[in-house]
Amino acid sequence: MKVAFFDRDGTIIEDYLDHEWTRIEHPVFIDGSISTLKEVIKKGYKIIIITNQYIINEGYITVDQYHDINNQVERELTRQGVELLDVFYCPHGKCEGCTCMKPNIGMVKQAIHKYPEINLEESFMIGDSAVDVELAINIGIKGFGIRVGSNYKEGNIYQLNSVKDLPLYI
Repeated sequence: MKVAFFDRDGTIIEDYLDHEWTRIEHPVFIDGSISTLKEVIKKGYKIIIITNQYIINEGYITVDQYHDINNQVERELTRQGVELLDVFYCPHGKCEGCTCMKPNIGMVKQAIHKYPEINLEESFMIGDSAVDVELAINIGIKGFGIRVGSNYKEGNIYQLNSVKDLPLYI
């Protein structure tokens, strides 16, 4: 099974400064993200969201607030005909030293443990921050960075201007 690992905040929905998340009640989808997810599925990929949510343990939002936003994301995607295989999140603070926070590979390992049929050679990671690209490098899969700069000279790392550009590369 080939999997498209998507970051959530800044890739599928709008991202905010850490302290602003406290007041966010509804996700705002990034222009083109839903159509991109549909295209990725049409190309035979399953979608898994992998998201750092350090703002939970750092006290900006509660676990319930995270789940409320994420459930709204999942409901809207389902309504739009986008089926997610799964969502993995890391609630740990930046200073906790966990192995799941991107760019560490813990969430991908969790996905492989739950879905052993995942073929990493045919899978990729996409996100809007350096940690997303670095996760792809660390796990050895193709990676797509949305406006993350051109510091990555790896052979299977691609720079995108927008999530809407992804279908051209897969």
